Amino acid sequence: MATINVYTESTPNPSTMKFLVNKLLINGSVDFPDKEKAQTSPFAKELFKFNFVTGVFFASNFVTITKSEEADWSDIEAILKDFVKGAVESELKVQEIVADENVSFEGTETEIKIQQVLHDYVRPAVEQDGGAIAYKAFENGIVTVELRGSCSGCPSSTITLKSGIEGLLKRMVPEVEEVVAEAM
Repeated sequence: MATINVYTESTPNPSTMKFLVNKLLINGSVDFPDKEKAQTSPFAKELFKFNFVTGVFFASNFVTITKSEEADWSDIEAILKDFVKGAVESELKVQEIVADENVSFEGTETEIKIQQVLHDYVRPAVEQDGGAIAYKAFENGIVTVELRGSCSGCPSSTITLKSGIEGLLKRMVPEVEEVVAEAM
């Protein structure tokens, strides 16, 4: 078995940290914003046993962990790093039932264009910051998206949404007038 290495990266959200591993954890992404939603994930369930963990998000080769306000990263980062390393080494499952994530877009021609831009251009950038973006709707020129992982509740997500994502979509899909985030 290859040695599992874990390293951390800060994210724009001070309450979240990205724990990257040198192994694919999941195809796609899955968000567990609270302990109740984590019941289908042995890995997330174990993380929520730490009283300072308030959210868990998995994508490709990383897990983004959200901590409680009281916890300090300097006190818990090494503990979580060791836990993630052990969980990956013991092949603790991210999900019991793995959904096949074949990318397919639905809707009008404009909606499909919007989803394609979000998938090809926005998703990789958002994942770099430990988060994810999901298309929800397009109505009257307004694109509604859902932000997950470190992007959920991040202080800079509004700026990213308005100046980055909205600007890109307006340029690439002229029918887009505005982008808004749906609250989780």
